[in-house]
Amino acid sequence: MSDVTPAAANRLGNARLASLPAAVARPAYDRAKVTPGIVHLGLGAFARAHLGVYTDDVLAAGSHDWGIVGVNVRSPDVVAALKPQDGLYTLLCRENGADKLRVIGAFLDAMNAATELDAVLAAMTRPEVRVVTITVTEKGYCHDPATGRLNEAHPMVTADLADPMHPRSLPGLIVEALRLRRAAGVPPFTVLSCDNLPQNGRITKAVVTRFAALRDAELGHFIADSVAFPSSMVDRITPATKDPDRAAVAAGLGLTDAWPVVAEPFRQWVIEDRFPEGRPAWEKAGAILTDDVHPFETMKLRCLNGAHSTLAYLSVLGGIETVADAMADKLLPRVIRRLWDDDLIPTVPPVPGTDVTDYTHDLAARFSNPGIRHLTLQISSDGSQKLGPRLLAPATERIAAGKMPEVVPLAVAAWMAFLRQGDDRGRTWTVGDPMAARLTTIAGEYANDPASLAEALFAVTEIFPAAIAGNAAFREATADHLKSLIAHGVPATLSAFLGR
Repeated sequence: MSDVTPAAANRLGNARLASLPAAVARPAYDRAKVTPGIVHLGLGAFARAHLGVYTDDVLAAGSHDWGIVGVNVRSPDVVAALKPQDGLYTLLCRENGADKLRVIGAFLDAMNAATELDAVLAAMTRPEVRVVTITVTEKGYCHDPATGRLNEAHPMVTADLADPMHPRSLPGLIVEALRLRRAAGVPPFTVLSCDNLPQNGRITKAVVTRFAALRDAELGHFIADSVAFPSSMVDRITPATKDPDRAAVAAGLGLTDAWPVVAEPFRQWVIEDRFPEGRPAWEKAGAILTDDVHPFETMKLRCLNGAHSTLAYLSVLGGIETVADAMADKLLPRVIRRLWDDDLIPTVPPVPGTDVTDYTHDLAARFSNPGIRHLTLQISSDGSQKLGPRLLAPATERIAAGKMPEVVPLAVAAWMAFLRQGDDRGRTWTVGDPMAARLTTIAGEYANDPASLAEALFAVTEIFPAAIAGNAAFREATADHLKSLIAHGVPATLSAFLGR
């Protein structure tokens, strides 16, 4: 967030909607008539570019009982930006140099759970709130990525079990809100994860119900039996907002927006249709309601997110700043094409109404959008949580089918080299990961010994399943790529790989 606090006299807000330039889209409904029906946990850019936009369309269609109360679980920054703006913010949609501005009105309020816990729990307990949605990133679930189960040793989990009525974790917060609703005779809300997790509804249910059972066995049974946890797949590339983006928005609005969001034009949302207490008519805004999200989420997690992670690690190592720049490289797009064709597409089940190969060609065009400055270092974060569902799971399936993954070992080697936090060419970076201290310590110890570095990291069972760590061919291929990346750099490594 910018260090400059915008002057109130020139700040986006309800009172200034009518004065916006005609080219700026704005809420096509009376916000004063909208009441909350959703509490959203995790006020990052992605939720506001996705959930907020779909729900804004629903409100514009006349359903005024589905406004959103936004809650950030820890950081107060987004709340501080949105509160003075009456929850309003701008979506800056960019493609090929064309900017389109739209002010979103679906978020009625913004709160910080760390400092306003009582108010947050009160909002989650209101009978009219029937859905709680989530975007807290993979690490926010306090789970073991290898198993999908609650990490019972997680510091926030142990703290919440010791003081359950003052929760700080996602599962602790949801369980306390459901306990309060039950005590008040209010039916439970539906819990809808919008995070990039495989079967995100199943994982959310697993961590929430386990936490509840550890807290109180009867409460655990009640939540397991009574609360719906549908899965969903969300797709829209949303880079972090930078000060030049804020400047572009200010020029277009004639007002200051402290925290707009930037996104590509494409958006997709596939939702498992299980909402006992009702839901917004998101299908009217283009969402797909289905009985089975799995094929869609597998396609997206592997083909989009898996390719993103591969691009990110190779690009950071090679000094390439954005995804669009990576796609302009003469080698990287060829590597990603092979990743899709050889390792990922064969593992995606049939997706209704979608040709997966065509989807990846569309992804290549989306990745190449120069208006979306999606930083490769941003995508590189939380690799310990992301490698499994994005790359290791399809690699495991290829191995089980008797096929050696071709590109995934290179991607894993790039992640391993990335953990060294620098190279011999003077470039440095910081690893952002919940396991960063442990992983970078290993990388530092074996920084100049690629074979030992690979073996030490393959021994981290929280990341690597036995099918990968125990496969000699996969380990050998990864170690060879790692040795080349460290000794010769990215271009030489990719040239040798593509020439085989």
